[in-house]
Amino acid sequence: MIKDCKICGIKDLDTLNFIINHSHPPKFIGFICNYTKSPRYVEINNLKSLLNVNKNRSKFVAVLVKPNYEILEKIKNLPFDYYQLYDCTPYEIKMIKDKYQKKIITALTIKNKSDVGKHKFFADITDIYLFDSKGYEKSLKFNHNLIKNIKLDKELMLAGNIKFDDNLKNYEKIADFIDLSGGLETSGLKDKSKIEIFLNNMNKIKNET
Repeated sequence: MIKDCKICGIKDLDTLNFIINHSHPPKFIGFICNYTKSPRYVEINNLKSLLNVNKNRSKFVAVLVKPNYEILEKIKNLPFDYYQLYDCTPYEIKMIKDKYQKKIITALTIKNKSDVGKHKFFADITDIYLFDSKGYEKSLKFNHNLIKNIKLDKELMLAGNIKFDDNLKNYEKIADFIDLSGGLETSGLKDKSKIEIFLNNMNKIKNET
């Protein structure tokens, strides 16, 4: 059952204000904190300025790929509710969770069934599982049938080339949360008209379930 959504890769204040003040804001808003290959990466000083807003009803998510001590220290006082962690071992995630006292979204990049099975190693430390493609900043897709019958005791977030106007009913038996980034962009920039359509569609399916 789809409960809500995440909009990821926000890097400008105008788009952020539009989202957090929307009549149907997403539960999560993600910011790329250390993955410099991504065109959505936000440098630390810009990040501090960007996050100096009232979050209203949304939760802020720091998206981190194999973060080192330096970046973790730089963002520790920023208003993040969750750390979304890629390419970390269960031990590394536990250390981060214990030290910084943040909720954890464990991101697993999926290509085949063996990738799906890795979720078992993180059962004790994750708050939400994110199943994503191997594309990282490229917004590639993966075969969602690989996770269709998975049994988890935590909530599941789904990403990987989902479009702003997709029929969300296609995902309601798989995911608790839908995560979009590139699917809300036009020519590499967040498109408010696409965000509007997506958030309104999300609100409709939430009210149906």
